[in-house]
Amino acid sequence: MMVNVTDAFHRGYKKIQIRSVDTDVVVLAVSTVSELGGGLELWVAFGTGKDFRLIAAHEIAESLGPMRCNALPMFHSLTGCDTTSYFQHIGKRTAWKIWKLSDMLTTALCSLRKDPKNLQDNILQTVERFVILLYDRTSSVECIDAARKDLFVRKGRQLSLLPPTKAAQYQHILRSILQAGFHWGRLTSKSCDYPSPGLWGWTCPEKWKPMWTLLPDAASSCKELIHCRCRSRCIDCKCAQAGLKCIAFCTCKGDCENI
Repeated sequence: MMVNVTDAFHRGYKKIQIRSVDTDVVVLAVSTVSELGGGLELWVAFGTGKDFRLIAAHEIAESLGPMRCNALPMFHSLTGCDTTSYFQHIGKRTAWKIWKLSDMLTTALCSLRKDPKNLQDNILQTVERFVILLYDRTSSVECIDAARKDLFVRKGRQLSLLPPTKAAQYQHILRSILQAGFHWGRLTSKSCDYPSPGLWGWTCPEKWKPMWTLLPDAASSCKELIHCRCRSRCIDCKCAQAGLKCIAFCTCKGDCENI
């Protein structure tokens, strides 16, 4: 759709209207009109029925400025779009408020969109810090795993309310870059050569699905979490099969024959 907008603009059209019910299209329209410039008026006929409205993408672009318009697709992909997951319990408004406080994040997102293969440590650290603030605005922690521990131990957060692990976050960033850096980053080009999703946070080529993390699951990597529900002898319980002694966490309280 943005290829058509670009083509129409270069043919001399200064007022263009497109039709969509997809928020992704609105985001891309704002970014595109900022990139094209030149007095273009780009309107998005958005929604259906009583929710239908005309959105002036050019006015939004003017209010945001060139840098934020350029970073907007990356921000949208990172915080959840049609092909990337969102951070649980974190809405766009919350993410937007945090973004408005960080010029460093804007620069980092622009860099990722311009050169998606250039995953510098300082850029990834800026994004990681942004994700931490999504879950705890008062945090001074730089490492997301440390932030998870702090929220769980000191503030008693439920597991579902914790930020992702560093490993899971990295895979999410890769998927976001694939979408916003490679696909949306070339949205005004008529022909593009995209990289394999298998290199950017996806797995199972026969039916692509997200690679959530490369870390092993807790059950196989932390045998200390194994406990049984036996009430007496515990001769062939889970603990015994794993070569571990029963502990106080077990139903038998460790007072059994598995010693």
